[in-house]
Amino acid sequence: MFKKITLVSAAIISIISACNRKEEVIGQTEIANWQYGKKAAVSLTYDDGSTNQFAKALPIMNELGFPATFFIITGQIPGSQYQGRFIGRPVKEIIAETATQPTNKENFFERASAVGFLGYQGTIDYHSQAGALVDAGKPEEAYKVIDEVYKKVREGAFKPGYLANKEVAEARGVTWDKIRSYAAQGHEFASHTVTHPRLAALDEPNMLYELEKSKEDILKQLGPKYTFSAEGPYGTENERVVEYAKKIYPALRNRMPEPFLAEINRGSDEQPGSLKKEYVQWQRGATTKTPLPLMKSWVDTVAAHDNNWLVLVIHGVEGIGWEALPTTLLDEYFRYIKAKEDKLWVATFGDVAKYMRERMNGKVQGEQKGNIITVNLTHSLDKNLYDLPLTLKTYVPATWKAVKVKQGTKEQQVQPEKDEKGSFVLYQALPNTQPAELSGV
Repeated sequence: MFKKITLVSAAIISIISACNRKEEVIGQTEIANWQYGKKAAVSLTYDDGSTNQFAKALPIMNELGFPATFFIITGQIPGSQYQGRFIGRPVKEIIAETATQPTNKENFFERASAVGFLGYQGTIDYHSQAGALVDAGKPEEAYKVIDEVYKKVREGAFKPGYLANKEVAEARGVTWDKIRSYAAQGHEFASHTVTHPRLAALDEPNMLYELEKSKEDILKQLGPKYTFSAEGPYGTENERVVEYAKKIYPALRNRMPEPFLAEINRGSDEQPGSLKKEYVQWQRGATTKTPLPLMKSWVDTVAAHDNNWLVLVIHGVEGIGWEALPTTLLDEYFRYIKAKEDKLWVATFGDVAKYMRERMNGKVQGEQKGNIITVNLTHSLDKNLYDLPLTLKTYVPATWKAVKVKQGTKEQQVQPEKDEKGSFVLYQALPNTQPAELSGV
């Protein structure tokens, strides 16, 4: 008899303890890893702003409700204030000097900056070649390329005039009016510099011109919202370039050094699931040589983890631009992503960067008083830049069959879900504003 009473008492104590634990979690709030409680983030990004990105790919994304990020070359757009130029002494002096002084680490950046603006067609290609060698860690070979082109200039091997690089030529036809209309549809526009140079081959004045003047034109034409993100051409990860660029743009697709973020670039074979940082940015570049099943596997991989951000990099579309992908392939691929949208947050590059930083620098606190749970959400970042709503997860009483969330003048009604800790709701809240108030409906 005593044994039976003891067992019953233990069971009652266990039930009471479980109830107390559930009461303790009510009001507990955390910031979800990703918006809407999704498992992973995906950003569709396009380089150069070639015309078929807008004529062919954009309508597919609009149909599916996908926002994209377009990194645009601003100098060639009609109405831009700043076009390509060389900042420095007269180029005739530089040309004459190359006849007697070989290129070296002291004069390379000036010569490589000037070479596309000597007044001759075709010299810009040598700038691109030299910059690629610098990016590859082969400066001595880059010096030889610059010596070669200046020798040809002195010998009269080039026709007079100016010929832009092919990326600029392929982007012609886009206007600021069109870009404004695309931005109004929810897409992000961001800097890809003034002329698409090899930034690693530029001296300080010319690098700053490319970065800052592109930003100025975007600010004038689109507003401050679109000066958040940038991509240095050719995906450069040159440390010198990144140091300059990150002071001008808060979010760089090239590199975004953060203590909480691991970055896997397009050329790496490393898998995102092997890294233990709070977030992992996994860049993948789709080219004409990339099989569609492989592209789909990237989506499957990030959907299987909780901390992955897949950044897809696309250049040409339907015959225009580098490694142009057919519209039929993009249509099938984007629909594959859409089918997994229950696990994926598809958002612009800038919005994902903002979300991660706001969450990692955020503070949230929930408290129940009577029939209302009050949640305060703040972060320590620049409020003018970081104003993205975050997704909060708050535990609520099990008796609440629906929950009203009120923050300022905005209200939303959400349905509770359950996990091992109890009933909870997911909802959107703006940081650094009024508290959110939750009540049962």
